[in-house]
Amino acid sequence: MAGLRMGEGVLRRKPIEHIEETEVGEGTRLERSLGLGQLTAIGVGGIIGAGIFTLAGTVANGTAGPAVLISFLIAGVASAAAALSYAEFAGLIPKAGSAYTYGYAVLGELAGWFIGWDLLLEYTAIVAVVAIGISGYFSFLVDSMGADLPNWMLGAPGTGDGHRVDLFAALLCLLIAFLLNQGIKNAARFETVVVVLKVLVVLLVIAVGVFHIDTANYNPFFPYGVGGAFTGAATVFFAVFGYDAMSTAAEESKDAQRHMPKAIIYSLVISMVLYVAACLVLTGMQDYKDIDPESGFSTAFESVGLSGLADVIAVGAIIGILTVMFTFMLGVTRVWFAMSRDGLLPRWFAKTHPTRHVPTRVTWIVGVGSAAIAGFLPIGEAAELTNIGILLAFVVVCTAVIVLRYRQPDLPRTFRTPWMPVVPAVGVVFSIWLITFLQWQTWARFAVWFALGLVIYFAYSYRRSELARRP
Repeated sequence: MAGLRMGEGVLRRKPIEHIEETEVGEGTRLERSLGLGQLTAIGVGGIIGAGIFTLAGTVANGTAGPAVLISFLIAGVASAAAALSYAEFAGLIPKAGSAYTYGYAVLGELAGWFIGWDLLLEYTAIVAVVAIGISGYFSFLVDSMGADLPNWMLGAPGTGDGHRVDLFAALLCLLIAFLLNQGIKNAARFETVVVVLKVLVVLLVIAVGVFHIDTANYNPFFPYGVGGAFTGAATVFFAVFGYDAMSTAAEESKDAQRHMPKAIIYSLVISMVLYVAACLVLTGMQDYKDIDPESGFSTAFESVGLSGLADVIAVGAIIGILTVMFTFMLGVTRVWFAMSRDGLLPRWFAKTHPTRHVPTRVTWIVGVGSAAIAGFLPIGEAAELTNIGILLAFVVVCTAVIVLRYRQPDLPRTFRTPWMPVVPAVGVVFSIWLITFLQWQTWARFAVWFALGLVIYFAYSYRRSELARRP
């Protein structure tokens, strides 16, 4: 009987019909202040950044060659299928937590815990990866200005002669934590302005770079074989799903049920168009073997004699990629906040600032944690922490939207995923397929994190969750 009760417990679900009515304790309220434009900017800010300014060069140089374009398209197809599933849930369940909240409401508490615990690591690692990417452009800019900084502060141990810590990357993580703690309204204004500047820089790169394309650089198009393009897709995947982190801010949207689905779709479409154009320019301007993995566009423009523009791109990359850090740090703090408010983690973490209404405690914890990863891990090892968990989150969300459509077809949905169940099924298949391309070390790290999560769930969360305490 005890085993039966345990089985029923891990499957208990948050009733969707009452999620909006869920009472929150004193000091755990978020402020609804984001409109459609700001939500879309947060989504674009999370998608465009490291993918163009860092990962495009990394994958082109060592994994896919000019077929990096195909890598982004493959990742984009899988991401689009998941995005439509997220859009349905975002309009149906406009609460903080994104995939964690959706999984909890449809598949049960253990599934919700699993995906929430997973996202805590994945989003934090993404913040760190992006910070390291910005640091690469910062180093390029410093070198171009003739400055000479001490080697100890220019990279993680093992990444270069005398490197001890990537100080600039670590400080950036702390800066984003500071900005998020100023309140969602002020932070979103900063994000919107910087996203506009970033898009303008990307458009400048495309508009100027197209006149310096040498089509001979596209041959061979698949230097590492078709498999290289698919491996590259698994690597760049985290660059095309910033909308899911944006959806964690649903509880801070003025009209989440109408605006969240639109913001998810708008942000993905805008970003994919810019990704495709930018990849064509990058691999057309410079032979894939000569592309710098850390500051690809700056070195590409420098190679065609446009050093002044290369510096502008470096500055734009530093400013623009900040928005990716903003979006994913926003995401991880809201997931942590939602899990704590539900009792799966100590409610101490769910306390918000009395006037700014943001989860200050978890924001600073994430800021310090991501700073440690960015400062002391090479970009490759940090990036490997990101992809598997996000892909599994997509599997959960795409599966859940199918289950809920058949379980409760009459729920009022402001957006309905088209071609049900084909579209979410495509998201599931593509995500699982891309997972198979990840390295065994990635699986090993994930298994350790998952095992730790199970220990915490059964030792603490199972008995202390809000649903466990209710009759």
